Amino acid sequence: MDLEHTAARLGVPVEEVERVHRLAGDLPSAPLPFSADAPALLDRLAVPPEDAAEIIAGWPVPDSPLWTPELRWLLDRSIALVRADLGGFEWLPPGPELPRERGLAWRHLYVYAYLSLVGVVTRYHRENGIADAVSWATLADLGRNLAVDRRMRGEGWPVMQSWLTLHTRGGVYELGRLQHQRGDTAISLHVPDAGPLTPKAVDASLDEARAFFPRHFPGERYTTFSCGSWLLDPQLREHLPEDSNIVRFQQRFELESYVEQDVPDGDVEVLRFVFRTLTTPLDRLPRRTALQRAVVDHLQAGRHWHWRTGRFPL
Repeated sequence: MDLEHTAARLGVPVEEVERVHRLAGDLPSAPLPFSADAPALLDRLAVPPEDAAEIIAGWPVPDSPLWTPELRWLLDRSIALVRADLGGFEWLPPGPELPRERGLAWRHLYVYAYLSLVGVVTRYHRENGIADAVSWATLADLGRNLAVDRRMRGEGWPVMQSWLTLHTRGGVYELGRLQHQRGDTAISLHVPDAGPLTPKAVDASLDEARAFFPRHFPGERYTTFSCGSWLLDPQLREHLPEDSNIVRFQQRFELESYVEQDVPDGDVEVLRFVFRTLTTPLDRLPRRTALQRAVVDHLQAGRHWHWRTGRFPL
């Protein structure tokens, strides 16, 4: 196929189309669920009704005028690209960032890829003895991310489309309050937007992980829990009380030395997670909670937040 023509029709750099073509090759894709089964599946994945309605309306049925040949090629090859790394746990962009304002097929293409891979990854889970409850709790992060992206008016999706490939490859598992990402010797912790980060809830999640990974991945050897996040920035202690959930979460970790290069921008990540916006002026952000006030006051003082990495023994 003509990759330059495909890239031009998609409105993306040709290098990104070449990457998909190179990684997917002629590898097998996976079929999309039947459209009749979509409502029940989307409900099980906690997809909000307004997003579910769009996804169903844009479903890539064979005669849909919404789906150009280039979009159908990208959907098929993105599924193959992700499926080829089943069991992987590294960051994996499924394809180029698309101009989502061009229509439902453009807006939700990687959602359809995710839905196509649900059957693939649940079979992988069953082969590793993982309970259905864990599978569906993990995969329902799709709905959570779609809800957040809607709040962010589409600003969040470029990161989310890559993050969600971890779920469809069996690389991350939601065990209680925390999400746990497989790795080499460390289990990486992620904190979803799912209620208070209480010490009790964190302890329960860590205990569940200590039993889960040896049981289901006995060939892997983990020695530490790790986390990379703005939540570990020690500057938060200047603004929050010692008994706050965030400070108590920080106290579990031994921080690594701060290196500014090759880490996410701390200011961007704080705004993304605390306010779910990247473009609202500081003086228009809400100040309802101690954390919100801390973030705004810190930035208005001309200071910056930092992405920090820490770990503690398993």
